[in-house]
Amino acid sequence: MTATSDFLIAPSILSADFARLGEEVDNVLASGADIVHFDVMDNHFVPNLTIGPMVCEALRKHGVTAPIDVHLMVNPVDRLIGDFAEAGATYITFHPEASDHIDRSLQLVRDSGCKSGLVFNPATPLSYLDYVMDKVDMILLMSVNPGFGGQSFIPSTLDKLRQARQRIEASGRDIRLEVDGGVKVDNIAEIARAGADTFVAGSAVFGARQQHDANGYDSVMAEFRRELASLA
Repeated sequence: MTATSDFLIAPSILSADFARLGEEVDNVLASGADIVHFDVMDNHFVPNLTIGPMVCEALRKHGVTAPIDVHLMVNPVDRLIGDFAEAGATYITFHPEASDHIDRSLQLVRDSGCKSGLVFNPATPLSYLDYVMDKVDMILLMSVNPGFGGQSFIPSTLDKLRQARQRIEASGRDIRLEVDGGVKVDNIAEIARAGADTFVAGSAVFGARQQHDANGYDSVMAEFRRELASLA
């Protein structure tokens, strides 16, 4: 079991109010979030179109110093790796199906000064990791089919998380295991027990502004932390 102090919460700005994005990110970080999660979609690899490197750069210029976790749902990936690295990304993850040469793309992320990772859709096998564990800093498992926020968690992801955790432990490497999709207060502990240590939450966090305190995020972040602390 991962130590509770190692659990990281990464709100996805896909669910934020883009008209006041800097303020939204400031508030969610002040409420205890650890990482800013970027969902980058190209309306080609997935059926949606979202944001590019300029938004990442704008948040850095706004004063955001927290790690920025860029999830590339684009094909091809290599050009955007460099663009997001220059814009201030900390992690850059991509889907193995979107790269002609996975090893090279992972190395490109690292050569750009960022931490690298692979993303696995619900039906994508973990076997893509077989020969690249030495170049991976993060494994991201999608617990929904990518493209849109607000979807329900796919239960079979729990078994896949256990398998990914076994791979990480066997490697002896310091690799984060992130999950993205349908993470809520009522399932985050179960997801953590399956092996995840980093949790992307979009609508569960940013939707809280209509339901909780004036800030909108203090209550839901505290609830997440209470659920994770119960695992100690």
